Amino acid sequence: MYVCSCFGITEQQVREHADRGACTPRKVASACKAGTDCGSCVRRIQSLLGRGACPRRELIDSGAPDVLRAEPEPLAAEADAQEPADLRAAA
Repeated sequence: MYVCSCFGITEQQVREHADRGACTPRKVASACKAGTDCGSCVRRIQSLLGRGACPRRELIDSGAPDVLRAEPEPLAAEADAQEPADLRAAA
């Protein structure tokens, strides 16, 4: 059955993209464009994806604090590469 009539995407194709790691409607859209035109299929895509099988979602649900942080901390090598003037300005 078709999920996205704008791009001819089927339920099976959405499930295949989910199996390959597209565990959100946005990731499915990136993989096949479903949900990017009229948007009427986004809720159906959400229902096909369900609440499981997404590693990031599982980490969030388990309460992992680092998953929700917007910016990752710089690597030690990146911090060492800063110029001394940059370090004085930051202090």
